[in-house]
Amino acid sequence: MISDCAIEVEGLHKRFRRTHALRGLDLRVAAGTVCALLGRNGAGKTTAVRVMTTLTRPDTGQARVAGYDVVREAETVRRNIGLAGQYAAVDDDLTGRENLWVFGRLHHLDDRTAKARAAELLARFDLAGEADRPVKGYSGGMRRRLDLMASLITAPPVLFLDEPTTGLDPGSRRQMWRHIADLVATGTSVLLTTQYLDEADSLADQIVVVDQGRVLAAGTPAELKAAIGIRVDVVLGDTAELAAAAGILAGLTGAEPEIDHDQRTVRVAVPSGVLTLPVVVRQLDAAGLVVEDVALRQPSLDAVFFRLTERAAGVGADRPDD
Repeated sequence: MISDCAIEVEGLHKRFRRTHALRGLDLRVAAGTVCALLGRNGAGKTTAVRVMTTLTRPDTGQARVAGYDVVREAETVRRNIGLAGQYAAVDDDLTGRENLWVFGRLHHLDDRTAKARAAELLARFDLAGEADRPVKGYSGGMRRRLDLMASLITAPPVLFLDEPTTGLDPGSRRQMWRHIADLVATGTSVLLTTQYLDEADSLADQIVVVDQGRVLAAGTPAELKAAIGIRVDVVLGDTAELAAAAGILAGLTGAEPEIDHDQRTVRVAVPSGVLTLPVVVRQLDAAGLVVEDVALRQPSLDAVFFRLTERAAGVGADRPDD
């Protein structure tokens, strides 16, 4: 595996009949990091993962995973990756331990090694006490952990997680986050697709937003938030003063503020670093306005995602297959 890069994707195209699922997708994931691949339903995320995991051949372009070409060296790629899909792939009638032993044997581990690896993973993921119960009696969170363990049976350097916490309760989701973070701390590289933006914000070193098979934006969570700026919120004691406050904010920012009479609030979005809170407070105070609250609010990752995808919504006629 090359030292600084776990996944390299360049110019991937994939078409399914009339549906152009990938349209020149580019992606680079540094080794030992988490990359979150985000996009609306139909953005091309799952198609991209299927190409990177050798399940689908691209029409054109190149992808290398763990240093190996996914087309020319597909077998070697498979030996160096783990894949946990959206739905648990374990056998309900077997115990947790038996499931892991089966996966180990399928990966050509000898009997003793498969049993030892199963015991190690069960202890690591806090399932040793439930290891000899049939999986049909497991909770959703336990089943997802077992599925993750199965993808790690050969200790792969690169792990693909396709919506790993779908359907889990908040406590189980947090527990899964901890396990993923622990894996990365030991050197595993992770590509994650998720519909939960707080999950991406919490786990990802890099976020890539895709739409219609192309990358819309990429960067750290902080970089993507900074790109859409901050929001200034001013709450007034008297609705009669809203227009005056809006005029002050317009003069300071050069942007058109939004007035909410019901909340007695004036809001305006500005690039990060353009405005500081003391400057706003001094101007409002100098005008003699009765201010109840002033705040500079960082955008959430949800705001970033919706800004990017709404901007791209009108581009292209045919929708890609997810």
